[in-house]
Amino acid sequence: MTPAQRALRDALAAIPARIRAASSGLVDRDVPPVPGEWSAREVTLHLAAVEAEVWQPRLAALQAEAFPHWAWVEPSTWIGPGGETFEGAVAILAGLRAATVGSLDALDDVGWARRGHHATFGELDVAALLQIALNHDEEHVAQITG
Repeated sequence: MTPAQRALRDALAAIPARIRAASSGLVDRDVPPVPGEWSAREVTLHLAAVEAEVWQPRLAALQAEAFPHWAWVEPSTWIGPGGETFEGAVAILAGLRAATVGSLDALDDVGWARRGHHATFGELDVAALLQIALNHDEEHVAQITG
């Protein structure tokens, strides 16, 4: 893993802790900071859904297929068990993200170089896909505090 890949991996791994930190000053993590927006819990459940429905399947496809193609997907929020509380939502996201990070840790240079095609973003290697994931995460972390 190159230093740039390691930095990207570490930034992704830190997102659950950043969500906790961003929400630490909120009186109620179930109340949106701005009317009409998602609450901290809902943001976290959205990131969990995206992890399970978008990032993990795309990383798996990059390793299993010669050149996968992906459409735009916009999941809502996690609908499985455990998301009834903010801490439960963070635990779901942390578990999913740990699995993603584990799959990144298993990649060799050839694995990191694999490429696919996104309908909106064009041709992406693993690092480019992960940068999109990180940008998405950071947008939503910022949303938590309004």
